[in-house]
Order: sequence, then structure tokens, then C-alpha cells
Amino acid sequence: MVDAAASFDRRFMAALARLIPDMESKGQKLGLAVSGGPDSVALLLLAWRSCPGQIAAATVDHGLRPAAREEAEFVASLCRQHGIAHEILRPAAPIRGSIQSTARRVRYELLNGWMRQNDIDWLATAHHADDQLETMIMRILRGSGVDGLSGIREKRDNIIRPLLDVQKSELISYVAGHGISPVDDPSNRDQGYDRVRVRKALEELGGFDTRLASQSAGALSDAREAIEWMVERLAAEHIVTSDTGCTFSQAPYPREIQRRLLLKCLHICEPTLAPRGSQIDQTLLALKKGQTVTLGNILCEGGDIWRFQPAPARRNG
Repeated sequence: MVDAAASFDRRFMAALARLIPDMESKGQKLGLAVSGGPDSVALLLLAWRSCPGQIAAATVDHGLRPAAREEAEFVASLCRQHGIAHEILRPAAPIRGSIQSTARRVRYELLNGWMRQNDIDWLATAHHADDQLETMIMRILRGSGVDGLSGIREKRDNIIRPLLDVQKSELISYVAGHGISPVDDPSNRDQGYDRVRVRKALEELGGFDTRLASQSAGALSDAREAIEWMVERLAAEHIVTSDTGCTFSQAPYPREIQRRLLLKCLHICEPTLAPRGSQIDQTLLALKKGQTVTLGNILCEGGDIWRFQPAPARRNG
């Protein structure tokens, strides 16, 4: 067990060195999002052993379950035992609406605020290989394209996920080897959530090395980056901006390239616009036919040159 734990520690240190190569030399601080479950407790222990003195942890208590406060206190106690600074973060207002998506948004808002207040450079989360596979399957079932199927990114802005090549069973064993009984969140068994149903289906199939999902996600991520690289160069050649909007000299590029160039034009006119995939497809089809359509507050004119500008204000009455 000792050899297995030491090997796991080395794998984690290698992942950190790859994701944050200058962390030690620059004296940067790593924040850990720790809920108290086996995944995040393993992250806490691994980081504590790999970079002591450079870490701090936070637990978000959304106030959605009576046991959440006790679970947060469990993490606080664990951090005290290991000499790790820890805070419990709570939202100012109750979570409403779509529980999962709202809770996720609030969680990252609270964590980002905590990082700013404590001069923390990076945030590590405990997403692992099983999470990656579940995410990719969920996105397939929702009809996602290349971007969505790239899965959970190992590094995005100042957030890192150093456990994406690690199976959940490995994390459970690692925590058990330290004599710690982690939190058991009952929501992980709630069949009302898509992820839980996908997880249950995968458990019934069994026999898969979930780490291979990260290889597929990595390949799709590389493909996404290659497409984005090409789109940036084509945008510089074919998109002309003006005070009122922009124009795009249409060329017979593959459909995915055209979709992304169209989205670039739309964002030049309205940066916050977030059209659904079906809206982009319909607009693209109309422009290819030389038609004029409105998407959001943008007037889109088709033809040999596509034109984008704010739509005229509607007349009342």
C-alpha cells in the first residue's frame, strides 16, 4: 500500500509540474475546492504531500442539505489536522431555479472571490477520469459538437484539474489508505440527475478503463484548437469591422469553419450574444441563400458579402 501511495504521489506531482511549471519557483499559491467526498479529500491529501505550505482549501456550503454544514466542518477539521488554511463559503442568498447549474455558478463565484481575497493564484478541482467519461456521454446525448465533446478541460484560465487521468476507484483507495472516512453525499445517488443515471448505466456495464476517455477528450481538444487556429487566421483575412458592425466575404469553407466565422461576426456586433446551435445553423442557411434575418439585435444580410449591423429600432404601434 505504501508503494502504491508513493506512486500516486509521484503521478500527482508530475501532473502539477505539467500544469503549473512555475508554481514552486514563483512561490504561487494553490487553492483546493474540497467538498469532503473521496475525490476532493484525495486531492487535499495529494496536494498537502506534494506542495506543503503553498496550499489553502475552501468548502462551499450551498445550504441545500441539512448535513452540508456538518460535512463542511468535517473538511475544516481535516485541514486543521494537516495544518492547511481552510474557509467555509456560503452564498448570500438561497439557491433557486435550476439547482445544479445555479449551484455550480454560485460555487465558482464564491471560490473566485475567496481566491482574490487570499492572493491565491490557482484553483484545483477533483474532477477525475470517471467524471470525464460521464461528461462526454452526457454531451453526446445532448447533441454537442466538437467543443462540447472535448469534455472537461485539464486547464482553463486559472483552474486546473490534475486528476483527470485518475480513476475514482484509485482515489477511494488512496483515501482509505490514510484511514479517513470521507463524506457520502446522497445526491450522488439521486436518479433525478442525468449524471447519476449515466453513472449507474456505466457501473452496470463495467469493465472499462475510464482513463481512456481523457485520451479521446484530449484528441477532440486538439481538434478544437486546430479549428480555432484556422478560424482566427481566416477571420483576419475575411472579416472587416466598421463603426456599425462588420462584413464577411463569404468563401466555400467547410460548414464548421463557416459556423465559427459567423459566430465571430455576431460577437463583434454583440459580444454577449449566446445563440443556440440551432439558431446559428438556421442563420447560416439563410445567409447562404442570400436572405436577411435578425438574430438577437443583429441584422444579418446574406449574399456574396455578408453584412452584420444593429437591427433598426422597432416602431411602437
